[in-house]
Amino acid sequence: MKEKIITEKKNGMGMLIFIIVSYIVAMAGIPIGFSSETAGGIIIGLISMAWVCFGWILALGLKVLKPQEALVLTLFGKYYGTLKGDGFFWVCPFCTAFNPAASTKLRQSGDVSGDGAPIMSVSSDGVSATVHATGDKRISLKIMTLNNNKQKINDCLGNPIEIGIAVMWKVKDTAKAVFEVDNYKEYLSLQCDTALRNIVRIYPYDVAANVDTTGDGVADEGSLRGSSEIVAKRIRDEIQERVEVAGIEIIEARITYLAYAPEIAAAMLQRQQASAVVDARKLIVDGAVGMVEMALEQLSEKNVVELDDERKAAMVSNLLVVLCGNHDAQPVVNSGSIY
Repeated sequence: MKEKIITEKKNGMGMLIFIIVSYIVAMAGIPIGFSSETAGGIIIGLISMAWVCFGWILALGLKVLKPQEALVLTLFGKYYGTLKGDGFFWVCPFCTAFNPAASTKLRQSGDVSGDGAPIMSVSSDGVSATVHATGDKRISLKIMTLNNNKQKINDCLGNPIEIGIAVMWKVKDTAKAVFEVDNYKEYLSLQCDTALRNIVRIYPYDVAANVDTTGDGVADEGSLRGSSEIVAKRIRDEIQERVEVAGIEIIEARITYLAYAPEIAAAMLQRQQASAVVDARKLIVDGAVGMVEMALEQLSEKNVVELDDERKAAMVSNLLVVLCGNHDAQPVVNSGSIY
């Protein structure tokens, strides 16, 4: 379906003035025409009465649009065209606006509030929608933000994580959005969830060994936590590819929430703590070895004391215990000889 823009119908004000003036003339023509005894006068009276009864039909073709709004019109079931841009329009009064997603309210910026009381609420994993009794048939062309529910997904290592994204999008082709899919808002929400699952399953939560996230056969350091910009771009490209058929343009996708699932969060926290302790211990040991080496070199250079191998070993052991210990050293004074 190719979008057809209606550009020559910006004459709503002229038509409104014509309808008002015609009604005034018709109301005046009824008594004048029927009071006349001539055939012409009676005809004028009948025409005036017919206009009063059916002239309001022309007012059905008056359409008002605000900036960044569009209206998809159909005429007896066929696509008539799309009104775009702000202004006061008049089209064929038998044209009807068509927007199957008008009453669908997703968790997004443009659907925070709406007219009409909700009559049905539909929710599923990642999809939340509310159907209202009434809905505006106009299609917003503004950039909107879709914030789907958090999802629980397994990463490439099988660890369950919870992740949420915010997608900035707008309608690019109104004809495709209305006619190519049943409900373009729900379609977008579902495709966002599907693309998110496909991309998240490629990456580990944190950097892991022997994991290829780029598909080139070489292990890399990509991760959900450390490569959020790259992951978000891949999610955006994946969604764009899926919603192209619906005439939707994806501006940007961002990760808004990322955490381990509650059932493994405690275990992963212990793992991170253990890794941090190991790294800290490694740094302490490296520093202690350097300090011991420096102490031995300076004692030897300045001839402070001559130590044989056994005394050097004892001194190294004592220094390492003091430098690497978790608590303050408790020295033991030896009053005798070590031999």
